[in-house]
Amino acid sequence: MSTLTSKAFGPNFHWGVSIAAAQNEGAYLEDGKSLSTWDAFARRKGKIKSGHTPHIATDFYHRYKDDLLLTKALGFTAFRFSISWARLLPDGTGRVNKQGVEFYHNLIDECLKLGLVPFVTIYHWDLPYVLEKQGGWTSTMMPKWFNRYVKACAENFGDKVKNWIIINEPLSFTALGYMLGKHAPGKKGLDNFLPAIHHAAMAQAEGGRIIRELVKGAYIGTSFSCSQIVPHSQKEEDMQAANRMDILMNRLFLEPTLGMGYPKEESFPFLRKLEIYNKAWRYTDALQFKFDFIGLQNYFPLTIKYNRLIPIINASEVKATTRQVPHTDLGWEMNAEAFYTIVKKIGLYGGIKDLIITENGACFKDKVENGMVHDERRIDYFQNHLKAMLKAKKEGINIKGYFAWTLTDNFEWNEGYNARFGLIHVDFKTQLRTIKNSGHWWREFLT
Repeated sequence: MSTLTSKAFGPNFHWGVSIAAAQNEGAYLEDGKSLSTWDAFARRKGKIKSGHTPHIATDFYHRYKDDLLLTKALGFTAFRFSISWARLLPDGTGRVNKQGVEFYHNLIDECLKLGLVPFVTIYHWDLPYVLEKQGGWTSTMMPKWFNRYVKACAENFGDKVKNWIIINEPLSFTALGYMLGKHAPGKKGLDNFLPAIHHAAMAQAEGGRIIRELVKGAYIGTSFSCSQIVPHSQKEEDMQAANRMDILMNRLFLEPTLGMGYPKEESFPFLRKLEIYNKAWRYTDALQFKFDFIGLQNYFPLTIKYNRLIPIINASEVKATTRQVPHTDLGWEMNAEAFYTIVKKIGLYGGIKDLIITENGACFKDKVENGMVHDERRIDYFQNHLKAMLKAKKEGINIKGYFAWTLTDNFEWNEGYNARFGLIHVDFKTQLRTIKNSGHWWREFLT
């Protein structure tokens, strides 16, 4: 056991795990739920590895009590989950599904009964398919649709839930889903990406204002993916490529929330296109909201080189596998010092009150042997990243919590069930749960 202890982070620090509705709940058409974009996307041949679908996932919808007991048994004090928009508002707007409301009330009540503080993510990528057919995040109606959904969340659960995360990783779902086509809904091109960015940024701020108005005593945040960006060399072209990637990955959504507007960089024409396309100069105030905390989600740093063949950004990653540095089974570089660097960099922005690490974890092929699941590399990953986080905290960064990704192995988006991040192993044929060695490590660390 490392000398690192949870007590070193001080009292009232939130220690939790994060899950997401689309990745865990299953029950994809039960009790009034409609299709989400991910349900529809998974039906398209070749979009998800091995032809997997989220239709059953980890069956959290029926097994949530058991999974919350496991969360408690591992020593965690907080539980982050998302609400499925398609379960709460099956038509996207309009009527509220009473059975969906009942499920989330039961889930919240079970958290409170076990002493787990519920952190609710309002949007974690599972847009109702009925809205996607009308344009989804590219539609000018999107902010209005989103506002209706946020109000439904606040009105139905605001008396019990005080910790809210408005949107999960806006860059990820806009870039992967509306630019590159790798995630749901599978759209490509700037004409989809540019409006999706703007509508997500607007929805994020307005969602915060709605929760502030409707939920007394709310602690409101939103979550951003972040990565330390390292130029492959000191050549000017690589340095500029890294700067463009940093703007896209770390600044594009953060700075508007802080009242700075979208980043501006003369050498990055994409930003000018974003502003002109959306008449964004009119919206600086609308994009701003004083969040109580910013959630940071970090998995890896990126080493970037100039590449004139890559449109828009003229940059590409120099993969960890080719650089022969430590990496996960998804090829993601493991570098706790880079985690420290990016957390500190973002923590020093003016206007940020608190930081919470709302996701951090690693994918490895677990070794199942004699009823045990060995994943020592995952333990090393967590130990190193927690040490890096403690270093940043001791240097004055106001970090108030850490949520491991994730409780159980799950439906990992376009990787299907092939990529395992869980502290608990899931046999997807039987839904049998087995605590991994990393889960046992967390129990020892937290208790």
